[in-house]
Amino acid sequence: MTLIEILFSDPISFLIIAIAIILSLSIHEYFHAWVAYFLGDPTSKDRGRLTINPLAHLDPFGTLLIFLVGFGWGKPVPINPMNFKNQKLGAVLVGIAGPFANFSLALVMSLILRFFTFSNIFFGSFLSLFIWLNLALGIFNLIPIPPLDGSHIILALASDKIRNFLIRNSLLLIIILIFLIYRFGLGFILNPIYTLFTGAPSPF
Repeated sequence: MTLIEILFSDPISFLIIAIAIILSLSIHEYFHAWVAYFLGDPTSKDRGRLTINPLAHLDPFGTLLIFLVGFGWGKPVPINPMNFKNQKLGAVLVGIAGPFANFSLALVMSLILRFFTFSNIFFGSFLSLFIWLNLALGIFNLIPIPPLDGSHIILALASDKIRNFLIRNSLLLIIILIFLIYRFGLGFILNPIYTLFTGAPSPF
């Protein structure tokens, strides 16, 4: 069921999911921008990306696809590796900043969910979904296929042959990846991690 279908069948659930997605994506992109700025590259700051404001980070088409088909993206954070003292290390650190932020958020919220009881069903449902989404974003973005964040790591460390292969075939690899996710999902990886974090079964 797509988010548009959920909107008409269960508006409360739609609101919970929409807020969780927008917040998770915004924090993910903000951390890319913050680490780049911390390492000496002002490009993202100059482009207005050093903020958690969702309007700065949501790609219109990517966001529309999230609601229509359940798959999309945020607006990539622009960086100039030439501004880093160590260009390869800088690119790697900026690349892992987004997934690191998602895993950190998931961990903090998991501790809250594990050790506190909430009478407000809305808030409890939001926390569960927020944790699941951040784990999903973190895992998905670590896949080493351009333009996903994991590609920054492998492109900085791999041989020229591997880098050229990934860059030339990135579109095909992304299509294959999307097909595999739709076919098999991320549940076999994500659900055990969710349970490890929260001590509860995955909501999906």
